[in-house]
Amino acid sequence: MNNLPDNSGHSRGRGRGIKLKEELNRGQGSKLGQPIQQPLRSTSGSSGQYDPMKKTSHYSMEGAEGDARGSVRGRRILSDVVRSRPSGLITKAGFTGRKITVQSNYYKVQKPPNWTIYQYRVDFDPDVDNTRLRRGLLSEHRQLLGGYIFDGTVLFCTTKFKEIANSPNVLELLTKSRAGENIQIKIKSVGTVEAADNQQFQVLNLILRRALEGLQLQLVSRNFFDPQAKVILDRFRVELWPGYTTSIRQHESDILLCTEIAHKVMRTDSLYHVLSKVIRESDDYQAAFKREVIGVIVLTDYNNKTYRVDDVDFAASPMSTFNTKDGDISYVEYYKKRYNITIRDHKQPLLVSRPTEKNIRGGVSQLIMLIPELARATGLTEDMRSNFQLMKAMGEHTRLTPNRRIDRLRVFNQRLQESKLSVEVMNSWHIKLDKSLVEIPGRVLPPEKIVFGNQKRFLCDARADWTFEFRNSSMFSHVDVRRWYVITPRRNIRETQEFVKLCVRAASGMRMHISEPRYDEMPDDRNGNYSQSIDNAVAQDPQIIMLVMKSNNEEKYSCIKKRTCVDRPVPSQVVTLRTIAPRPEKSSGLMSIATKVVIQMNAKLMGAPWMIELPLRGLMTVGFDVCHSSKNKNQSYGALVATMDMKSSTRYYSSVTEHMKGQELSDQMSLKMTCALKAYREHHGSLPERILFFRDGVGDGQLYQVVNTEVKFLKDQLDKIYKSAGKVEGCRMAFIVVAKRINTRYFVNMRNPDPGTIVDDIITLPERYDFFLVSQAVRQGTVSPTSYNVIHDNMGLTADKLQMLSYKMTHMYYNWSGTCRVPSVCQYAHKLAFLVAESIHRSPSSGLENQLYFL
Repeated sequence: MNNLPDNSGHSRGRGRGIKLKEELNRGQGSKLGQPIQQPLRSTSGSSGQYDPMKKTSHYSMEGAEGDARGSVRGRRILSDVVRSRPSGLITKAGFTGRKITVQSNYYKVQKPPNWTIYQYRVDFDPDVDNTRLRRGLLSEHRQLLGGYIFDGTVLFCTTKFKEIANSPNVLELLTKSRAGENIQIKIKSVGTVEAADNQQFQVLNLILRRALEGLQLQLVSRNFFDPQAKVILDRFRVELWPGYTTSIRQHESDILLCTEIAHKVMRTDSLYHVLSKVIRESDDYQAAFKREVIGVIVLTDYNNKTYRVDDVDFAASPMSTFNTKDGDISYVEYYKKRYNITIRDHKQPLLVSRPTEKNIRGGVSQLIMLIPELARATGLTEDMRSNFQLMKAMGEHTRLTPNRRIDRLRVFNQRLQESKLSVEVMNSWHIKLDKSLVEIPGRVLPPEKIVFGNQKRFLCDARADWTFEFRNSSMFSHVDVRRWYVITPRRNIRETQEFVKLCVRAASGMRMHISEPRYDEMPDDRNGNYSQSIDNAVAQDPQIIMLVMKSNNEEKYSCIKKRTCVDRPVPSQVVTLRTIAPRPEKSSGLMSIATKVVIQMNAKLMGAPWMIELPLRGLMTVGFDVCHSSKNKNQSYGALVATMDMKSSTRYYSSVTEHMKGQELSDQMSLKMTCALKAYREHHGSLPERILFFRDGVGDGQLYQVVNTEVKFLKDQLDKIYKSAGKVEGCRMAFIVVAKRINTRYFVNMRNPDPGTIVDDIITLPERYDFFLVSQAVRQGTVSPTSYNVIHDNMGLTADKLQMLSYKMTHMYYNWSGTCRVPSVCQYAHKLAFLVAESIHRSPSSGLENQLYFL
C-alpha cells in the first residue's frame, strides 16, 4: 500500500467538529500543537479569520520556526472586504431611545502612527524545494530580520533593510545547508502593505496567533484551546476544552481585537468503541459504521492532531503495509516502533482521511490511514444532543454569565500581557493591546405595545414575555374551530380527551370557541395507521387535525407531515403523550401547554394571537432562510415567508424551493417573490408600497455573492413588475442580511443588556450600513446580539426608522409569546425550511401557502 499512516504531517484543515459558545455550533477540525519531524512536509496549520462574512477569509501559518513568524501563502493572502454600504448613505446612526454606555468583548490594538509592513520576495541559490528547509535557513538570520512572517516565498516584516535602500534593491545573505553547501538568500523588495489594505489585517491576525502560542494553548482549526484546563464529564465520557475565538479588523475608527470565549467538545471514547457497538447492534455493521463515522472529526492523542474521516476501508487492517524509505512496514509495527503503542485488534478496518485541496496544492496527495482504536471523535452525536442531562451538564460550564465572561476576557488579556513569548512577539512588531474592554455608546429602544383582542394593549417590559397576559386577554383575531379531528392510539384515548378538554377551556378564556372534536382511535401507532386515519379525516373536510404520538419519533413525525403537507394538505397539530399527559408531579403546567397549543392552532388557521403597532401601511415584510437536507448533504431548501401588510391583514404567504450545492439562488428567490407579490395583489388589489426583505442563512464567504448578484437580480426583476403596473419609480425595498452566529457580545454594568439595546457605532464596520440589536431576554448565560447589515435601501426610511422596524418585527413569532432573536419572518422561514429539509424532503402543497401550517 502507498497510503500513509497519520504521521504524514498532513493534518486536516477542514471538517466539522463541534464548538460551543452560548449554543452548540459546528466548527472545524485541524492540527493541534506544533509540527513534528515527519517524512512529508505539513501543509496545514493555524489559520486566521478576521471577518466571518467576507469573500475570502482563510490564510495559513504553516508551523514556521523562530520569533514572531508564521506563514501566509504569498499568492493567496489577498482577499476582498465586501463593501455593502449603499452609496449616498449619510449616516447609519439612530437617535431614538434611552442612551447608555455598554462594554463589549473588544480590545483596541495600538500601533505606531507610521507603522508599515514591508513585503519582500525571497529566493535561494541554489534553489531549495522544501519549504520547511527554506524557513530554517532564513531563521538563522532572525536577529537581522526581527519579527517576520515567511511562507517560503514571500516575507513580511516591519524592518526596511538598509542594504535594500541602495541599488540593486536586493539584500543578499549567505548561509550553509546541513550538508555544508553554501546557499545564497536573495531578499528583494516588492513594496509595502498599505494601512488601508486588507492584507495588513491578515498579517495582524497571524502576529496575534504567534503571540497566543506563548499562552501554551493548542490550535484546533482557527481557534486556540487549553487542554490543561479541560473539564472532564466522566458520566458522559466527554471533555470540554475552554479556549478563545479571536479576530482583528478595522472597525469604524480603530483597529479592534474581538475575543470570544469558546469551548471544544472532545469525546473520550475511541471509534473502536463505536465499531464494537454497531457490530453488536446492527445486521449490516459496515454500512452502520460508515454512517456513524464519515464526516466526523477525530483526534489522535499520540500526535495531537485532528482529521476528518472521509471513508472506511474494510479491506485494510493494521496488518496492512505502507512504503517508507527503509522499506515496507505494517501499521502495527510502525506504531510500536514510532510511538511505543500496541494495537490490540489486528482485524479492525482502517479509517481513510483524504487530502484537502490545500494539501494537494502543497504536493501531498496520498490518503491518510487512521486506526479506529487510536482515534477518538470530537463533537456531539444527535443522540448526545438530545440527552437533556448531558446538555445541562455542559451548559453549567459553557453558559457564562456576563460577569464571568468579562473575568475570563480580563484573564486572557492579562496572560497575553504577561507571557514572555507573547510580549516578545508583540514588541518585535511594535504593537500593543489595550488592557480595557472597549466602551461604546448604545441606546435602548422604547418598549413595544402588544395589541390583543378589543384593542387591549400591553407594554412589553424587560422580560420580553407576555405569556401571562393571555390569562385575561383575548387574541387579536381568532378563528373558531368547529370541524376538527383528533387522531390517537386507542390505549391513549383517555389522556387525549382530558387534554382536549383543557384546550377547550383555555380557548374559552381567550374568547375563542373550540367545538368537541371527532376522535379516530387507532389500534396501534404504526405509520400506516396514521396515514389511513389522516386520509379518512381529510375526507370529512376538517379545519385542522390534531395527532397524538407516544413520544418523539422522527420517522413517524416525517410520515405525518408528508401526508398532511403534501399528499392530503390540511393544517395539523402534532403533540406527544409525554407533553399532554406528564407524570402527576409535572402536571401543574398542563394549562399553560394547552394555551400554547390553542395559540398555535389559531395561527395555523390564519388567526393572529397578537399584533404590534405599525406606523407603515402597505408594507410587505419578507424572510428568507436556507436549510440543508438531512438525507442529501448536497441538497438544500430555501424558504420564503412574507406578510400581507400587517397593518390591515393577518395573512402570510410561504413557499419552499429545492436547490443543489453551489446552485445560484437568485432565479428561485425572484420567482418566489413574484408569487408573493401576486398573492399580495390578489388580497389587496395593489402591489405593496414598500418591501422589507430580511435574508438569513448567509454563510461565510457568501456575502459577496448576495451583494453583487442576488440583490441586483432581485431588484431588477421587482422593478420590472412595478413598472409594468404603472409605478415608474420601481420597487421601494430594503434588503437586510441577518447574522446570528457572530462573536460580538456587549454588556451593561456587567449584566445582560435589556431587549431593544442597539449599537451602531465603534464596533460596526466602515464598509457596511450595519447595526447590532439585542431583541431577546435570556435567563442563563450571556445574551447574543444579532447583526443587521443593510446592503440595499431605497425605502426612504432613516437608519433610526429601519432599526425600530427591525425590532418591532422580532415581536411577531407566534410559536413563542415573547421576542425572538431575529425578525419573525426569518424565524418562520427557518422553521419552514427546517421542516422540509428534515421531514418532508419535497415542496409542500400550494394549498397551504397562505397559512402558517409549519408552526
